[in-house]
Amino acid sequence: MNHEHLELLVTRVMPYGKYQGRLLADLPGHYLNWFASQGFPPGEIGRLLALMHEIDHNGLKPLLEPLRKSKREQR
Repeated sequence: MNHEHLELLVTRVMPYGKYQGRLLADLPGHYLNWFASQGFPPGEIGRLLALMHEIDHNGLKPLLEPLRKSKREQR
């Protein structure tokens, strides 16, 4: 896990599915759990979903708040 990957979680949106258009950091835990049980998609989106699953599963979502704030201030 590195800073750039964490920044992508608060800027990249889900490209398809039920939660299309929602930030990856805002995806609900049950949706991330479903991917974990079924298998994450290939490529970058799969790696980011797996990272978000780990963050959510371990109760670490507050770590993303400073990045969210920083991105909001940049707009």
